[in-house]
Amino acid sequence: MKNIALILASGTGSRCGLDYPKQFAEIKGKCILQYTVEKFQNNKNINEIILVTNKEYLKKVENLTKVYSKVSKVIAGGETRKDSSYNGIFSINEIEANVYIHDGVRPLISDKIISTCTEEMKNNSAVCVTIDSTDTIFETDDKGIISRIPNRKQLKRAQTPQCFRLSVIRKAHELAKNDPSCQVTDDCGLIMHYKLANIKTIQGSNNNIKITYPEDINFAEKLL
Repeated sequence: MKNIALILASGTGSRCGLDYPKQFAEIKGKCILQYTVEKFQNNKNINEIILVTNKEYLKKVENLTKVYSKVSKVIAGGETRKDSSYNGIFSINEIEANVYIHDGVRPLISDKIISTCTEEMKNNSAVCVTIDSTDTIFETDDKGIISRIPNRKQLKRAQTPQCFRLSVIRKAHELAKNDPSCQVTDDCGLIMHYKLANIKTIQGSNNNIKITYPEDINFAEKLL
């Protein structure tokens, strides 16, 4: 069964203080997206890479990633992350595969994490990379008053990749397409909303950050 990395790179640079999408910010002569693609290109378990980006940057992404042999296509994303994920998933030609959905601005993903995902997908239909929450989390009401303090030991912070059997994540997106009650923010949320599979969590890394703010670029630069 093929292992396909679906890299979502349709975001903007607004919170990073940039006037262009943050995936194109350069660190040591290469842009963030290239570092991310390289991690999947170099992992022995990944067979194919599909990139999803803003339609205005299709040609730019094609030019930046044409040197990577596993990149099979670059397609346009949608208005939301869910739309971009949908476009990517339904661009896959396989009947069945393992799909690794990853943020284009997480360039510090390790080879070990990708390989662990591959191992866990042998016995699971859904796998998500997570790390423990080191902070106490407050749940508040509409007035900003603390209404509940969940047990921190049971809380995880989600990272990517989020990995799925293709048939399962396709069904989730098909169900959500015309369902206004489904207001989730990621693909694991879709699986949970429709109760399509148990989601196995695996240990991520504090280094596997999603670059969002200017200080994140500085952090990534030090590690890269």
